[in-house]
This record gives sequence, C-alpha cells and structure tokens, in this order.
Amino acid sequence: MPVIRDPLWNNIRVDPSSRRLLDTTVFQRLRYVRQLGLAHLVYPGATHTRFEHALGAYHLAGQTLSNLRETGALAGLAADEPAVVAAAALLHDVGHYPFSHALEELGVPHHEVVSRPLVTGGAVADILRADVAADAPERIYALICGTSASPLQGLISGSLDLDKMDYLKRDALMCGVPYGEIDEDRLMHGMVVIHDPATGQAGIGLRAKSLSALESLLFAKYQMYRNVYWHHAVRSATAMYKRLVERALADGVIDAGALGGFTDEGLLHALESSRSPDAVELLDALRARRLYKRAFEAPAAELPVEDLEWIADDRERTRAAEREMAGRLGLDAGDVFLDFPAKTQMLGLDLPVQMRDGSVQRLTAAGLPGAIDVPRLADQLYRSARWLRVFTASRASMSRQEVAAVLQISI
Repeated sequence: MPVIRDPLWNNIRVDPSSRRLLDTTVFQRLRYVRQLGLAHLVYPGATHTRFEHALGAYHLAGQTLSNLRETGALAGLAADEPAVVAAAALLHDVGHYPFSHALEELGVPHHEVVSRPLVTGGAVADILRADVAADAPERIYALICGTSASPLQGLISGSLDLDKMDYLKRDALMCGVPYGEIDEDRLMHGMVVIHDPATGQAGIGLRAKSLSALESLLFAKYQMYRNVYWHHAVRSATAMYKRLVERALADGVIDAGALGGFTDEGLLHALESSRSPDAVELLDALRARRLYKRAFEAPAAELPVEDLEWIADDRERTRAAEREMAGRLGLDAGDVFLDFPAKTQMLGLDLPVQMRDGSVQRLTAAGLPGAIDVPRLADQLYRSARWLRVFTASRASMSRQEVAAVLQISI
C-alpha cells in the first residue's frame, strides 16, 4: 500500500480504494481549507489543513479496527463494516466550510449536511459503490451524521470518536503548544464493543482501566479551547470574517449554497467583489492582521449565562446590541462586535464502561462513582474557557455596568 508521511503519525498506509478517494476533486479541496481557520494569525504554524486531519482520522480508524479485530469484537458484524467505517473516517470533513466552523455560527447548514451530496453522489459515491458496497455511500453518510445503527458509530461520532484524538494532538503540535496531550494508545486499546444493559444495543465503549486516558482527552479539549480555539485574537479575527461573509450574503455577492465549495483563499477572493466600501476595508484589515481590540471581556463563570445564550443564535438582537454599544462609545455601527462562543456538549460524555468485574455501567452527565464527576467538572471547565467579549475597531473601553445595561443583565 502507498505510504504517506505525516508529521503527527509518521507513516500512514493508504489502501487502493482510499487512494482513489484521495484523488477526487471533493477530497483534494481539503488541501486548501485550514483546519484551524484564522488561528494562524496567532499561532503561525497553524496552517495545517482538513486534508491531513482527515488522513489522520483514517489512520486511527485503521489502528482501532485492527485492535478490535484482534479481540474478536468485530465478529458478527457485516464483512464490509470495517471498510465502511474507515471510509467514513476519511470523508467525515469533505463538506467543511472555509475557515473551520466560523460560518456555522451564522446559521448556515452544518458541514455534515453539506457533505451529503458529496458522499452519496458523484465520483466519491461511484468509488464507494464499486470498491466497498452498493449501499456504502448512504451508510457512510449516516456514520458522519451520527445517525447510524452500526455498533461502530462511536468511532466516527461520539464521546470517543477518532476525529477528536487526531485534531487535538495535531492542532497542539502545529500550534507549538503543550496542551493537546492525549494517551491515544491507551484509549484505542481500551475501546470495546459492548451491549448497553439499558437498551441492549451494541456500541463502542471503554474498559474501566482506560478512564484515566479519557480524562486526558477531556482536559486536552478544555485547554485547547481556552488557549487556542477561543483565544481572544482568534475570536476577534473570526468575528471580522463572519461579518464579511454575512454582508456578502446579504448583498448577493455570494450564495449560501455555494459556501461549501470554496477554499479559504477562494472565498476571500470572492469577498473582494463586495460593493460595500466598509466590507472592503474590513477585508483589508483582516488580511493585514489589523484585528479589532478588546473593549470588554469576562469569563462565563462570572456571568448569568442563561441570559446570554441569544448572542450565539439571534443575529438581529446581537446586531442591535452592537449598534447601541457603538453609539455609547462614539463609534460607527460596524465598529463593534459582540462575541460569546458556544459549543454544545464541549465536554459531554455518554458511553458504556466495562468494569473490571465484567459488568457494564454508563458514563453520562450523571457521572460514574469513583471515576469522573462529569457534571461539575464539565460545567466548570466550559465556563472557564468561554468568555464574553466586546471587540472594537479602535481601542476603547466599556465598563461592566455599561455592558450589562446594553445586554439587560445583572453582573
């Protein structure tokens, strides 16, 4: 099999069918979509792409499937199920928008939705039907969306999916930070296919002896969100980028349905066609790294979070708050951005655990005695990583009282 050199996993062997998938236009686009969006403006090494991440997830899928096969865990599954899972790991990001997840914050369909025609039709589907199974494209898409009934669903989408293991370690390596350390070998060898005693359904679980490795994944994820993904300068650049795309969509410069086909630079080039002088100025500022500055910030732990969730999904209300803040600061309406990132179940867990005596217990938000106090830990870490920020085009400052008055909260 061909071998691809990878900075994280060293040698990645690619079977002939996967090699053909790599060569499709759909997959090659991922070479030009950065894994971490605009994080390279803060961490210069963060220019790695969805292409190598997808290869990494595919590599981990191969290793995990090999481990499960050796223990007999794949017995009773369809003969083509491992190939379907490996292909799903490779293709899980083919519908990703330019610049990471930023556009999904605008309310456009999630990248899994964009993936559907790319996986179930065209050249990718032709290869899958010929090399794997007649119904492989549909089964793979179900795995990508997390709706498959396959016992191996958890490898592609779940608390322990291989996507997380690759991106956390890869992102930390390329950013040059020590935060993404995971005991992935212990996790992969600790995975089992077990039946949930409550439902009787088979799925991916974890041996109790690997719970400490699971803790390493939780902390790695928290640290990467706090220090990289939600770094204040990354969020400032992301807010600028979102506003650019939002304006372009409103002005008809680009079509929402075409967003999933762009590369990073391709989308920036399309945004140059904007007829708005303000948008052109904002794009120039983003490209020159003249980022908006923090006028106010506070961690979610100090805020009435339940009264602020609208910032993430109510664009009209958010824009109104930004305009009022701009008026109070004597700035133009487009010179203020309000940012409060949200990540549903950032540290959520839901998987069966095989105890040392052979019994099975489920690790959920209710926790697991003697293992992880999930509710308290997850909530505290999430609130620590998540910050409310007000960004302004020029240096300014807002007091807590002023921000609270605009947002109509008590802080």
